[in-house]
Amino acid sequence: MKLIIASNNTHKLTEIKAILGSVFDEILSMREAGIEHETVEDGNTFMENAEKKAREIAEISGCPALADDSGLCVDALGGAPGIFSARFSGVHGDDKANNRLLLQKLQGVEDRSAHYTCAMALIWPDGKEVNAEGYLEGKIGFEEKGQNGFGYDPLFIISALNKTAAEISPEEKNSISHRAKALNDLLHKL
Repeated sequence: MKLIIASNNTHKLTEIKAILGSVFDEILSMREAGIEHETVEDGNTFMENAEKKAREIAEISGCPALADDSGLCVDALGGAPGIFSARFSGVHGDDKANNRLLLQKLQGVEDRSAHYTCAMALIWPDGKEVNAEGYLEGKIGFEEKGQNGFGYDPLFIISALNKTAAEISPEEKNSISHRAKALNDLLHKL
């Protein structure tokens, strides 16, 4: 069975393919499938955005589509950046600016607890749908550490490891990440 991942984010694609590679005959990004489409992420939750992306790509491609929406939720910021994680600083995908703004907003804040959330929706062209969520608990550090990962990973200290998500190998991250937990929940439901 062919699966289209409703994303062109190379970091996400690598993680998803590593985890789901043995389940589907072929896993393609939108670009690899020849799909040029931009979903307007106007949902109020991670799951609403994931469902909308997956539904649109399933309709366009005629294949099952998997979409995720994920981000960082910081307790002291009322759950922000949340669904705006990729564009927290105002520019979509500017990791350095997003991290600078996060550190700025947390200046003088003692409770730096946070979690990554991943909402995943797998939708078939006939409307069949399976949803899953995963979380990774941690806290926000005071400076960036590590060379791996992307987004807020250099600032996100994983509670269970006392290391940032950027200080661990991609393989280790794939085994414990919010995305891995959502994918494993999805596989269990399938």
